[in-house]
Order: sequence, then C-alpha cells, then structure tokens
Amino acid sequence: MQNGLLHIAIIMDGNGRWAVSRGLPRTAGHKKGAEVVIDISKAAKEMGVKYLTLYAFSTENWKRPKEEVDTLMNLLRQYLSHDFKELHQNNIRIRFIGERYMLASDILAKMTELETLTAKNTAATLQIALSYGSRAEIVHAVKQIAQKVKDGDMLFESIDEKTISDMLYTQGVPDPDILIRTSGEQRLSNFLLWQLAYTEFFFTPKTWPDFKAEDLKQIISNYQIRERRYGKI
Repeated sequence: MQNGLLHIAIIMDGNGRWAVSRGLPRTAGHKKGAEVVIDISKAAKEMGVKYLTLYAFSTENWKRPKEEVDTLMNLLRQYLSHDFKELHQNNIRIRFIGERYMLASDILAKMTELETLTAKNTAATLQIALSYGSRAEIVHAVKQIAQKVKDGDMLFESIDEKTISDMLYTQGVPDPDILIRTSGEQRLSNFLLWQLAYTEFFFTPKTWPDFKAEDLKQIISNYQIRERRYGKI
C-alpha cells in the first residue's frame, strides 16, 4: 500500500437497522453482517492491508436483550467452528482482544483453537474486538504497570507512552492508520481510545451489511491523498 498503510480499524455498525428497514428481525442483520466480515477481511488482505481490527461486540453490548445476545453468541459459535476457517485458507492470522472472562467457556475454547490454528499465517492479521471496551483495556494496562512498579520490576521514572502501549491488548500491533465507522454514526463508542490518537477517521452512511470491497477501496484512495502531520506543521 502507498503512504505506509498498515492497519485499518472498523466499527461495524447498522446490522439491526439494515434488517428493520427490510422488515426482517434484527438477528437477520447480524447474520448478514457476519458474512461481510469474511468478504472484507479477504478484500483488505488483497489490497495489502496487514492488520484489520473489527469491533464485533462491546462490553456494553451485553446489556442488549437476552434473545439478541444469545443469537449473536450462537452466530459467533458457527463462525468460529466453520466460516473463519476460510480465512485460514487465505493465510490470515486471527486474534481476539477483549474481556474474555465474560464469554462462555465453549466460545473461549473455539477462539483459542482458531488463534492456534492461524498463528503462523503471514499474509495479514484479523484482530477481532470481542467483549471489548477500551477504558477497561486501559485500566488493565495501568494495573499491570502499577504491579510491576510495586514488585520492583519497573522504575516509576521509566514509564512512558511505549510502556502503556506494550500493556494493551493490541501489544505488538501498529496503531490504526484508518478508522471506518459505518451507518452514519460519528462517535468512537469506547473503541481503541489510546490507539486512535492520530488515526484518520472516515464515516459512511452505509450500514455494515451493505459495505463492500469497493467502499473500502474508495476510502483507502481518499486516505492516500490526506496529509498526516501528527500534530506538526
């Protein structure tokens, strides 16, 4: 990719609205949205994107109606067992970030199995934010650093930005170059708050189920004519 594009992050919004606008149950939108995950992951790899981070389920999403949450978890089980294997065939590594302890044990087992299966893949990395909240991630990082200082393994004076970055769930992954949010909303919703400090934002009115590879390509083209100054002149 031009301009050093390495990492795209996407807030996949609008599944429910896509379904309701068609007279379908919200769960139909989530099913369609899950299919788009596979398509966009493969397309991003073909466009040379090395890291793709998708906001799949936030810690706040647990507060949704139980029926919807149960449907989402069952859909996740299906994709972990079958559909995501297609990404393995495309040499894509898969990793998960978030509050894993909130997920069912069988889902955790499938996540670990998929991470192990794809660990040596090198074409691209798909990072799925699942049961994820950025504030909780930052709190976790701060606690880890505080414990190291308390134990004498780290000097207080040595703490810097890299120290914090290295304690985040995204450790070892470059910060996103682009953030995309679908469905017209223009907020971060507790997603990658530390990592998005100098990211270029793109908002599209298209819902996630309607988002296509052509849309991703157009956003990348628009990004490539932007000048990133990182606060400098």
